[in-house]
Amino acid sequence: MPGPLEDKVALVAGATRGAGRGIAVELGAAGATVYVTGRTTREHRSEYDRPETIEDTADLVTEAGGHGIAVPTDHLDPARVRALVERIDTEQGRLDVLVNDVWGGEKLFEWDTPVWEHDLDNGLRLLRLAVETHAITSHHALPLLLRRPGGLVVEMTDGTAAYNRDTYRVNFFYDLAKASVLRMAFALAHEIGPRGATAVALTPGWLRSEMMLEAFGVREENWRDALETYPHFAISETPRYVGRAVAALAADPDVARLNGQSFSSGGLAPVYGFTDLDGSRPDAWRYMVEVQDPGRPADTTGYR
Repeated sequence: MPGPLEDKVALVAGATRGAGRGIAVELGAAGATVYVTGRTTREHRSEYDRPETIEDTADLVTEAGGHGIAVPTDHLDPARVRALVERIDTEQGRLDVLVNDVWGGEKLFEWDTPVWEHDLDNGLRLLRLAVETHAITSHHALPLLLRRPGGLVVEMTDGTAAYNRDTYRVNFFYDLAKASVLRMAFALAHEIGPRGATAVALTPGWLRSEMMLEAFGVREENWRDALETYPHFAISETPRYVGRAVAALAADPDVARLNGQSFSSGGLAPVYGFTDLDGSRPDAWRYMVEVQDPGRPADTTGYR
């Protein structure tokens, strides 16, 4: 049976690992052709110096049932991004889904450090990676996406608009980056909505990314072993969960009704009827507001 995105072409900018990889794979599982980009390839590692590669992601997309195409791209380089979009145009003649997921800031921010004490070069680099890359990619990709009606842009961030409006996030640079991406979705909605496309902001919950699992000394197979030290980690989710959220949005013929809004994977799961890989529906942001932030004991009853 053909998938709901069988004839669709997607670009997941920043698909080497984490949410980007999960999104790319789930778009592939729905049948899409997915261009996956990033700076780490089998021949070259970025400053992250991690083993995940865009070729690995492309292979996973194809194994899931789609067509994965890896294109090494530094999204801070406008010429590289322009070449990427020109290649998509030449090979496919269309772009239906753009996921702006470039982040790259895990090793650049300092927890609870005021702006005057934070390393300035790292802070500015974080903003360039998290914000400028999205603007460059949208500038070059949107003319192709707008060529056909019904296109979708997903701006990936950390935190819903409601949560981030009232919550200080980590430090000045991190807070600014995540708020900026939320506002990008709002601004893009005003610009592409009247032209037949839709823009939304989307956040995963507590993501069991490769880096998070490694930091907690566990693997996906035994992630619950971390709960003894980090009990609230019980609300965490796989990267495929937010991937299923993107795939559901992309397959929704009435997605335009959501233009300009902010969503979470857990918030969309009951709307579209998808689950995480284990069959649960973790609602991390509601859990954080009602359980974690008030300092209550970890208990996911009613939240996954």
